[in-house]
Amino acid sequence: MVRSQTISAKIWYALLIVGMVLIALTSIAPIVHTVAVSFSHKAYAAAGAVSFWPKGFNLYAYKQIVADSKFLHSFMVSVERVLLGGAINFLMTVLMAYPLSRTSEQFGGRNAYMWFLIFTMLFSGGVIPLYILVKSLGLFDSIWALVLPSAVPVFNVILLMNFFRGIPKELNEAGSMDGAGPWYMLFRVYIPLSLPSIATVTLFSIVGHWNSFFDGMIFMRSVEHYPLQTYIQQLVVQMSISTMASDPNKYELMRQLSDQTLNAAKIVVAVVPVLVVYPFLQKYFIQGILLGSVKE
Repeated sequence: MVRSQTISAKIWYALLIVGMVLIALTSIAPIVHTVAVSFSHKAYAAAGAVSFWPKGFNLYAYKQIVADSKFLHSFMVSVERVLLGGAINFLMTVLMAYPLSRTSEQFGGRNAYMWFLIFTMLFSGGVIPLYILVKSLGLFDSIWALVLPSAVPVFNVILLMNFFRGIPKELNEAGSMDGAGPWYMLFRVYIPLSLPSIATVTLFSIVGHWNSFFDGMIFMRSVEHYPLQTYIQQLVVQMSISTMASDPNKYELMRQLSDQTLNAAKIVVAVVPVLVVYPFLQKYFIQGILLGSVKE
C-alpha cells in the first residue's frame, strides 16, 4: 500500500494512532481497575479511592476464595466441562458443517436441515422445557447436564459450513477422481485446511463453557457438582461465631474483606484461564472469522 506523504495525511494518520491508543486504554481500564480493587483494603474500595493501583495491598479476597476446599473441586469440574464439552462441540460442529456445505444435488436434505437449524436460532423452548427434559433424562447432578444441552452450537456450525463452502471445489473433484470418499476428504483435506475457522469455533466453545453459570444453578443439586462460575456466583462471606472462635485469624479476614473486593477477585479468577488460552488461538481468530463469514 502506498501511503500519502502530504502534511494533512500525516496529521490524520497521527490522529488515528492517538485515537486507537485511547480506545485501547479505555478498553483495558475496567480490567486494571477490577484487579486493583481485588488487591485493595476494603476501606479504600468502599470509599471509591481505588483507581488503577491497589491501596492497602492485601490478598485477603483471594485467600477467602482459595481457602475453601470446594474451590479446587469446582475448578476441576469446569476444566472437565471445557474438555468434554469442547470435544463434543467440535465433533458435532464438524460432522454437521461438512454435509451442509455440500450442494442440494449432493445432499438432498440439505435445505430442510438448514431451515431446522435457523429455526432453533430464532426460537427457543425456554428454561422450563429444558429443565423438564434434563430431569426426565436423569441427568441432574452429572457433567452431562452441563454439556449435552449445548452439544450443537448452531452459530459455530454455520460459521464452519461457510468456511467449508469456500474451499475450492476442484479439491473435492480431484479427490473423487482418485477414489477418496467423504470421510477421507473430511479428515485429510477439509479439516487441515480449516484450522483457522476450527480454532475460532473452538475458542467460542471454550469461552462459552467456562463462563456459563446459570445451568449449574438449575441442574446441580449439590455444591460439590458446581462448575467454577456457579460456585463463584454462590460464594458469599458467611462465617459463624463458632467458626471465628475456633480460628482467630477469621476476625482479621472479616476486618479486611468486603463484598466489593471479593467480587473483584471473583472476576479476576474467572477471567485468567481464558486470558491464558486466548493467545494460543488469537492468530487464527481474525482469519477464521473473516473466511467463515462470507458465503458464495
